[in-house]
Amino acid sequence: MRLISREDLKAKLENEEALKLVCALREWAYQAMHIPGSIHVDTLEKAADLLDKKDQIVVYCTNVHCPASISLYELLTHDGYDDVCRYAGGLEDWEAAGYPLAGAPPAAK
Repeated sequence: MRLISREDLKAKLENEEALKLVCALREWAYQAMHIPGSIHVDTLEKAADLLDKKDQIVVYCTNVHCPASISLYELLTHDGYDDVCRYAGGLEDWEAAGYPLAGAPPAAK
């Protein structure tokens, strides 16, 4: 599994590199919190709609122990996507560095 560090991901985003940053969490979790500029993909069907097999793709989820990004990484690479990395630290690592997050937590009832 190819991994990317927080520093390398941040540099790529700051340099506006042509990459697809993909949140592998469920739709509601993506809506609540994601790294700015991310898109939501949690199935191969959605990947086919939003990604090209030649895209530079970085997948992430909540943290190093979260299985969502591992599963999506495996699905994409086995389906022929050529350039996929996993940002294992995910949302927790990004937030711990003080980097911005986007989203809107669900309204309290």
